[in-house]
Amino acid sequence: MSKITSSSTAEYFAKNLQQVGFSSPAKAVLTTLKEAVDNSLDACEEAGILPEISIEIGKLGPGASRNTDLVQIVVEDNGPGLDPDDLGKVFGEYLASSKFGRGRCSRGQQGIGISAATTWAQLTNASGVRVISKTKNMRKAVSAIIDVDIKGNRGIIKKKETIDWDKSHGLKVEFRIDGRVVLNGDGGLLTYLEGTTLVNPHMSINYKLVDQDPQDIPRVATTVPDIPPATLPHPHTMKLGEFMTHAGLYGKIALENFLKKGFSRVNDATVKDMVKKGLAKGLMAKNLTAISEEEYKKIYQALHDTELIAPSTRSVLTVGEEGLSKSIQRLGEVDFFSVVTRKPRICDFKPVVVEVAIARFKDRGSDEDAPVQLLRFANRVPLQFDKGACAITRSVESVNWRSYGLNQPKDSVPTGPYVFAVSVTSPFIKFKNASKETIDGSDDLVDEIRRALMQAGQKLSRHIRAEYKAADLERKISHIEKFGPILVEGLARIVSAPKSRVEKAEEGLKKLLGRDASSAEAELEQATSKLKALKDRERKKLGGDDEEAAGDAMSEEAVIEHEEQAASADDEGATKGSKKSAGRKKK
Repeated sequence: MSKITSSSTAEYFAKNLQQVGFSSPAKAVLTTLKEAVDNSLDACEEAGILPEISIEIGKLGPGASRNTDLVQIVVEDNGPGLDPDDLGKVFGEYLASSKFGRGRCSRGQQGIGISAATTWAQLTNASGVRVISKTKNMRKAVSAIIDVDIKGNRGIIKKKETIDWDKSHGLKVEFRIDGRVVLNGDGGLLTYLEGTTLVNPHMSINYKLVDQDPQDIPRVATTVPDIPPATLPHPHTMKLGEFMTHAGLYGKIALENFLKKGFSRVNDATVKDMVKKGLAKGLMAKNLTAISEEEYKKIYQALHDTELIAPSTRSVLTVGEEGLSKSIQRLGEVDFFSVVTRKPRICDFKPVVVEVAIARFKDRGSDEDAPVQLLRFANRVPLQFDKGACAITRSVESVNWRSYGLNQPKDSVPTGPYVFAVSVTSPFIKFKNASKETIDGSDDLVDEIRRALMQAGQKLSRHIRAEYKAADLERKISHIEKFGPILVEGLARIVSAPKSRVEKAEEGLKKLLGRDASSAEAELEQATSKLKALKDRERKKLGGDDEEAAGDAMSEEAVIEHEEQAASADDEGATKGSKKSAGRKKK
């Protein structure tokens, strides 16, 4: 029999870095940048500091691996900095995080990402991450190289020294890795930076990417987001094994105390209900370490048979319609945009908030047949890979966008020169893989995202309708101006009419054809006034007059009814079209 061995967490991830975003040279660069920026933003927000992020990415030469470059990634922030004693844990130890299991809407959760980036640098360039850190209590900054002790899962600090740094506090990280720089597309660095800019209106950022011109994007909000307090998990979200593992974190306490301290919405009344449903009263006083597996099954079943209040929605964080409206205009000259922030909802006993922004930019392509650009976010972090498997993509595809004026192939996202941004925020987002690139959405979550998309689509359809009416009027006036004089001139030549008769004929034709133009003008005026009223409501809403805006806006039920009617009309039209086609074939 072969000898059974055990490995450390670091050793496991070092051999399986593809699971956490290092599956290709291009993804390695993007993941390293993303992890560093996420840590900087979380640190600034925790300390109540408006983040100022500086990024520089360059190529230093060929990489050690085939078809790669040696890429340098430098990220600097004005955050609180790290204590020198914590540098090894943060950058060199897996699953070392102050946010693990806290139930907060933070970007980082598990303490894997930045340690994986250090490991990748160590494996591909034989050196980990160089860190410069300074807290407000330090006179000088500390500079060090951090490596990962892969066998022992701990950080090794090398070349530690104190240096002068002109910042009062902050952190600077420098990675040198084998990678490949991709700027555009779903997995591009520019796509990531644009997405991060959109959902962080309080952030100012400047970056220099390889041979591109430097970019400096100022903040459009001057308040740091108020991060909601951590929330405990709801017991109805856990499987039996998760429930038992969760109990193991609380050590030697009575079951009753564990249920009330370890979960949300469990109180004395809940405990009494569980006893009434047949759970032994003596079991509630029993120590967790003395409870058998069979007893855990009974406790778990009794807990799930007991009705509980839904979790509180106070633990979710929103960017807000005002912030999104201002932030989206930092990405370019906007022709039209629509933003929607839904009220927090409970999906699968988890608090969730969904936000949607739809925009059309003047300085981007105008290809009507290309799919819209879909930006996906989870806890304000852009998701850039495995788009097809994500709950957000499923939700976009499920909406009948034809009813809002967009073209849409069957079972696909709509087409046109638009950017769709969908953000899902929750303390308990469930991902499909360790790299956290796709949201594993239930039917409840997909439906909630779908409702937000339809509300944004309703606003978009009014803009498209007004554009269509304006184009229709222009086309009709153009026809009158082009063909009217030709028609009159031809008739006058045939009947040899005098000049006075020709003038009368021209006036009569203008009146006759002008009826159509007048009708188009009236329709355009009506569509324009509706669009103006919508924009006025949006301005009032951003100004704080929520009640009036809510009173005028189309209700959620009306939006959904509109969608269903349009879908029914599409189906009916398709049926009639197929019948006509069949009739022609018979003839």
